[in-house]
Amino acid sequence: MARPDYILFDRNTKAIFWNLNRNAIQRMLDYDYLVGRSPSIVAIVAPTQSRKFEKFFYGTEEIMIPIYRSTTEAAEEHPDADVLVNFASFRTAYDVTIEAINLPTIRTIAITAEGIPERLARDMAARAKASGKWIIGPATVGGIAAGAFRIGNAGGTLENIVKSKLHRPGSCGLVTRSGGLFNELSNIIARNADGIVEGIAIGGDRFPGSDFLDHLMRFQKNPAVKYMIMLGEVGGELEYRVAEAIKRGDITKPVIAWCIGTIAKHFGGEVQFGHAGAKAGADRETADAKNRALKEAGAIVPESFNDFPEVIRSVYEDLKAKGEIGEIEEPEVPPIPEDYDKARKAGKVRRPTHFICTISDDRGEEATYCGVPISEVVEKGYSIADVIGLLWFKRKFPSWASQFIDMVLKIVADHGPAVSGAHNAKVTARAGKDLISSLVTGLLTIGPRFGGAIGGAAKYFKMAKEKGMDPFEFVEYMKKVEKKPIPGIGHRIKSTKNPDKRVELLKNFAKENFPSTELLNYALEVEKVTTSKKENLILNV
Repeated sequence: MARPDYILFDRNTKAIFWNLNRNAIQRMLDYDYLVGRSPSIVAIVAPTQSRKFEKFFYGTEEIMIPIYRSTTEAAEEHPDADVLVNFASFRTAYDVTIEAINLPTIRTIAITAEGIPERLARDMAARAKASGKWIIGPATVGGIAAGAFRIGNAGGTLENIVKSKLHRPGSCGLVTRSGGLFNELSNIIARNADGIVEGIAIGGDRFPGSDFLDHLMRFQKNPAVKYMIMLGEVGGELEYRVAEAIKRGDITKPVIAWCIGTIAKHFGGEVQFGHAGAKAGADRETADAKNRALKEAGAIVPESFNDFPEVIRSVYEDLKAKGEIGEIEEPEVPPIPEDYDKARKAGKVRRPTHFICTISDDRGEEATYCGVPISEVVEKGYSIADVIGLLWFKRKFPSWASQFIDMVLKIVADHGPAVSGAHNAKVTARAGKDLISSLVTGLLTIGPRFGGAIGGAAKYFKMAKEKGMDPFEFVEYMKKVEKKPIPGIGHRIKSTKNPDKRVELLKNFAKENFPSTELLNYALEVEKVTTSKKENLILNV
C-alpha cells in the first residue's frame, strides 16, 4: 500500500545503508527491535568490501544483511527499499546522492556528511526537487518517525529514546537544524507533552536539501500531527519562509518557534556558531530578527529557550482540553540485549574463559611476557634466553642460566648435513616443496635416535640420582630393566680420544658458573663406567 506524500517513513519502511558503519547500523536495528517492527535495513553498500554478507543483532538473534558494491545493484535487488541512509564521507557523499536520485525506487536520502561544497549541496537539492525526491541533510543526524523508523544515530541511546518517548508516536511534529538540540527538544516535549509523531534535523550546512517549511508542510497535512515545533538558528533566511506560510494561512496548526543565537548581539562583531550556516551576514539573519518575524506572523514564540517547557505544556494542555489530543496507552518496552563487550567493560557481566594463558597477555595497551612489557624487553636488552625464561619458565633467568642457554643455541644451531632431520629437510626441499613443509619434515624425525636423547637423558639421570643408584647400578638398571641404551651416552664418531668439543664447552661453563652441578657430576661418573667398556660410550648431551 502506497504511503501518503506527507509520510516519508512508517513501520514498513526499508532502507539501504551506504557505508559499513557497524555502530549506526546496529543502532537502527536495535530501534527496530525496541518498537517491534521487522529489521529496517535490507542492504548495505560498501564498494571496497569483498564479503557478501555482514552479521548483526536483531534482539538476541543474529541476522545476515547482504553487501553490495553499488547503490544501483542494491536497489535492483531490493526494490521495496525507498530510503538511502548515506554515511559516505564528504568526498563521496555527492556522487552517492546523485546516483540515488537517479534510481526510481529511492524516494528519501539522508546525508550525514559535513563539509560538502555549497555548490554541490545546492545542486543535490535542485536535482532532488526536480525528481520529486527528498533529501535530509547534509550534516544531519537524521530523524525519527516515532515507533516506526530511525535514521542512523538520531535520538541517541536507546535509554534516551525511551525517556524521550521516541519509541511510540505522540502528537507533535518537530523540525530542527541541530542534531544535539533535536535530542534535547525531544526530551523536553516528552516531559511536558506526549512526545512527537516525527522529528527531522535538516542539518547544519547553509544549504540543506530540504528546509523547515518543507517538513512543516508535511506535518500540516498529517492528521496525526496536532501541533508543530521549529527550532531555527542565527544565519540564513529559511525561517522567513515559515513566517510567510503562516501569514498566508498555508499553516494553520499551532507552531511553536524559536531561533537560537540571540546571544550574538552581545558580541562586538560577526559571530560564527557551530554550524556552517550559523552566522548572520546581515541584521535580517539574526536570531532576534527572525524571532520577531515569526511572532508577528502568528507563531508561538517563547521569551527564551528556557521558556520552551512551559510553552509546550500550555499548547499541549490546550489541545488536549479541546479534545484534539487523546490519551496514549504506553506500550510495553522490551528489554534490549546489551553487547557483551560493552557490558563486560562496564563490569555488568562475567563469564569463565575457555582457556587461560599465564605467560603472555596482549589485552592491555602493551603486550607482556609473564608480566614484563615488551618495551622493557627491548629497552633493557633481554637476550633470546631471557625471553625463553619468561615464556617457558615464567621467570627471568639469572645471568649464568641465560648465558648457558645462549651458548647452547649457538653451538647446536647446526648439526651438519648428515643427521636425519637435515637429510629429510634437504630431500623435501629438492622435491620442490616450500620452506615450511621442508622444515616440518625435518622436525618430524626428532625421536630417540635424533634429538630425543636430551629429554631421555634428563629423565633417567634425574630418576637414578633421586633414587640413590650408584653409577654402576644405574647402568645395569638400564640394561636389564629398561632394556635400552642410556640416553645421552654414546656417539658414532666421538670418543674419549676424540671428545665432542661442544660437550666440553658446556661442561666447563657449567662447572665454572652453575651454583650446583650434582646431576652433571653424577652423569660424569656414569660416563666413567660406560667408557671403561667402550671408549665411544661418552656423554654427548
